[in-house]
Amino acid sequence: MSSTFDLLALVGAGTLAGIINAIAGGGTFFTFATLMAIGLPPVAANATSAVSVLPGQIASALAYRREIAALARVLVPLCAISAVGGLFGGWLLLNTDDTTFRGLVPWLLLFATILFAVSPRIPAFMQHIRGGAGMTTNPVPKATIGALALQGIVAIYGGYFGAGMGIMMLASLSIVFGDRFHDANASKNILAVFMQGFAVILFVFSGLVQWPEAVVITLSSITGGFLGVVVARRVPVPVMRWTVVAVGAALSAWYFVN
Repeated sequence: MSSTFDLLALVGAGTLAGIINAIAGGGTFFTFATLMAIGLPPVAANATSAVSVLPGQIASALAYRREIAALARVLVPLCAISAVGGLFGGWLLLNTDDTTFRGLVPWLLLFATILFAVSPRIPAFMQHIRGGAGMTTNPVPKATIGALALQGIVAIYGGYFGAGMGIMMLASLSIVFGDRFHDANASKNILAVFMQGFAVILFVFSGLVQWPEAVVITLSSITGGFLGVVVARRVPVPVMRWTVVAVGAALSAWYFVN
């Protein structure tokens, strides 16, 4: 941080991210873009953003600790593949130079924006696929080879960039849990901790993380998380969701042009 403006920008981004994540998800759009805007190189900005959002992911996992404990048997292999995939994704990021990653940023943001925009339709789409296959429910969740392979792909993406990975996991976990959305959502939180947590370990030891910026975003996002409860009572979720989509589309266009 080189100025008061940078500090205020980070506080605002962290607060907005906390609010958005508490209601609809997608806060990474704000933190990553702001870190780049104040002058951090693309790879360092992504690594710092990942560190900043990890405490919130841990808090979400702890909130679901009972459900997670009940699903421990099926989650162990999924957590293992998430850790391996997250490590590999983090390694890929650290071995991507800033110029190359900067070129990928608009495409990654566009992908995450489209994914976020269509996310309300994903459950119905997966239900259609399961229905067509004669599988409308999974009474006994199983981490099949296919489910593990798909989770590994999501984990690599999560360790590399992260925006939109929660939506990707809800879709992929439907293979394991079928219509049991609550179990899939609880599982998503602990798997996110493993995939980004192990990537963050690499980022920390790489020296890329800008700690003053990370601390500011983390603290302000916690505040935003509490404010999100208030906002959720006054602002419809679709409004918040399409606000994120609009921001993501604008950022994608900006990075394509500049």
